[in-house]
Amino acid sequence: MRYAHLVLGPAGSGKSTYCEVLQRHAETCNRVINVVNLDPAAEAFNYGALVDVRDLIQLDDVMQADDMDFGPNGGLVFCMEYLMEPDGLEWLREQLGDYDDDCILFDCPGQIELYTHMDVMKTLIQHLQSWDFRVCAVFVLDSVYMVDAAKFLSGSLAALATMVQLEVPHINVLTKMDLLNKSAKEQLEMFLEPEVHELLTSDHSVSKFNKKYHKLTHALGKVIDDFSLVRYIPLNINNEESLTDLLIQTDFALQYGEDTDVKTRDFEYQDKDDDEEEPQFND
Repeated sequence: MRYAHLVLGPAGSGKSTYCEVLQRHAETCNRVINVVNLDPAAEAFNYGALVDVRDLIQLDDVMQADDMDFGPNGGLVFCMEYLMEPDGLEWLREQLGDYDDDCILFDCPGQIELYTHMDVMKTLIQHLQSWDFRVCAVFVLDSVYMVDAAKFLSGSLAALATMVQLEVPHINVLTKMDLLNKSAKEQLEMFLEPEVHELLTSDHSVSKFNKKYHKLTHALGKVIDDFSLVRYIPLNINNEESLTDLLIQTDFALQYGEDTDVKTRDFEYQDKDDDEEEPQFND
């Protein structure tokens, strides 16, 4: 059995940093976590990549091709669809190798439509599962932009669309907690365990849009609440305890290690030593 985290989220939300720090943290726990770069537009990253999709196809090459007329977004979609072709999938499978108990992070592109309504990532999941992978989705959001109700609602709906589309165990992570000042951290607490309706009737209710579309806003909030999607795991990359908590959550989602054989040791039990004297008591 092998294990895969699909690290998803908008551009600039901290996906590559998440992969880097989790790989480094695993080393301190005597575990091996490999990372696969699935972003054909990536310029640089600081983790050690087991596989780099740019060895197969690069966005710049697609955009510069004479027989194609793609912009950045269209070119990236073309690259991902190319990877999902039989030859691309076979290349990926060979690059991944075949090792039991592997845990691999897939650093995905930041184009949100790849997760919310296109079939590219869903196809990848189906093939990973056929290759004996257990897969979970880790949806990464930037905590700096999640400190008001409107942005919280928007980010949560994007996460919800991803969860429904991919149909695998799903974890939401708020990154860049280390960049928040004290007042922002205190304000963010209400978004980690929120009462959605109270949240939407606070500062967000004063906007002209919410007064006009009050029922719509609360209907969306109810959808989020009903799906229990308003629970986020905060991640501070400078805090080892925060990294450990996150790793525990992902292990639980994947049931990591549950198929591992329990190591036992046989002990030899000897009869009572014949030479041992029984205690004697005087009358």
